[in-house]
Amino acid sequence: MIKKSMFFLLLIVISACKNEKKQEVTAQSVVDNAIKTTGDSLYKTKNISFDFRNKKYVLLQDNGGRIMKRIFKQDSSTITDIKSAKFTRLVNDSLVSVPDSMAVKFDNAINSVFYFALLPYGLNDAAVKKEFLGEVTIKEKQYYKVKITFSEENGGDDFEDTYLYWFNKETTKPDYLAYKFFVNDGGMRFRVAYNERYVNGIRFVDYENYKPKTESMNILEIDKMFQNNELELLSKIELDNIIVY
Repeated sequence: MIKKSMFFLLLIVISACKNEKKQEVTAQSVVDNAIKTTGDSLYKTKNISFDFRNKKYVLLQDNGGRIMKRIFKQDSSTITDIKSAKFTRLVNDSLVSVPDSMAVKFDNAINSVFYFALLPYGLNDAAVKKEFLGEVTIKEKQYYKVKITFSEENGGDDFEDTYLYWFNKETTKPDYLAYKFFVNDGGMRFRVAYNERYVNGIRFVDYENYKPKTESMNILEIDKMFQNNELELLSKIELDNIIVY
């Protein structure tokens, strides 16, 4: 009888340990849950368009790949920049030559807009390296803090940049993000998501974009700087006329 009791007790302990392992929080599990909540498989199947700073951006699904477009007026001409396997520019539907250095710049600019617009989807790209930094409290809410860096291979020209994300423990969504960059003399930014809306199943937000009031190089402390009122509002990042189809 005692042996049977010990046996069942052992099973309970083993079961509890397994459940504990299943519930272990990792950077990957946090990102996966966020993607499921904000769009999941729709990110891979839906075409998307929106307006941002007087330019129209269009994402087209293409047999497992993606074609990204940026369309805007310049004087009396319509410029269409296309990011796919190779960057191309059309002026009034006519193909024009673009120097390689400018093509890389335009290509990166288009990619950056879509990266932020479709977060957190891009956080599972092949070049992304994730690190779980624990739990923090911001404005009396609990968050999982995740650090993102990039491998040099497939990491783009800005692979040395460091990003931080704060995922709401209750909703799983990223309410805050920050990044440290090195181009144009470098700096740090902290973004606060607002105006959340879902369009045909995909979440979109706008951002308040902050920078430190004084020079600081420790990106890991920027959430504390935000709560201590040591950041100043630099701009707002707003998407308009969002269409998902």
